[in-house]
Amino acid sequence: MDTPIEPIRTLVIANRILAREGVVDGFGHVSMRHPGRPDRFLLSCSRSPELVGVDDILEFRLDGEAVDSRGRDVYLERFIHAAVFEARADVQAVVHSHAPETIPFGVTGTPLRPMFHVAARMGATVPVWDIADRFGATNLLVANMAQARDMTATMGANRMVLMRGHGITIGAATLHDAVTTAIYANLNARLQFQAMLMGEVRYLSPEEQAEAVKLSTGGTLGGRRTWDYFRHRAGCDEM
Repeated sequence: MDTPIEPIRTLVIANRILAREGVVDGFGHVSMRHPGRPDRFLLSCSRSPELVGVDDILEFRLDGEAVDSRGRDVYLERFIHAAVFEARADVQAVVHSHAPETIPFGVTGTPLRPMFHVAARMGATVPVWDIADRFGATNLLVANMAQARDMTATMGANRMVLMRGHGITIGAATLHDAVTTAIYANLNARLQFQAMLMGEVRYLSPEEQAEAVKLSTGGTLGGRRTWDYFRHRAGCDEM
């Protein structure tokens, strides 16, 4: 695989961060578009995110198939990443997780909405995709491109999509933004549930959401500091 080592290391760190912050466990994965080939993306072989290393990163085409799997097993739901990259030229990184705090918002009709400033990066709207609408009774996993493209169509131009009874998928302009969106969306879901028990919730207005998101990108001073913080917590200072 003719890919610079630095993006691969950063993708490994992203895996470790998501595991450390409880967004993924044995399941879930994160990918990034290939830095030199926009028609390809980088994703680990089938391995728990906390254990992913440099040698586990593989290159995939936008049909979800590995360029060279090197004999390694690959994630069943790699098609999620392929379909988002295929449909969204603005997306450079994708996170898919089964973050438990988000699950209730995909099965109850209660929308997940940003309610505090660092969660503004979720976007003002988080649609819900139900695999059963088109594909009937399944095991809820996204196992082919048809299912992944249907999910991506529901996602539209939004940053996130909830997957009924399954989890979330996030697409962002940078790997940092995808990872931190996944972290803070999970935290927002937890806090939103708590706030709803207390009474009527005042969410961020569209204007507040738009202003707050300007401070959350990886290129800002706060964004770089946040990445350093999460990288340190994940034990990746030396990577």
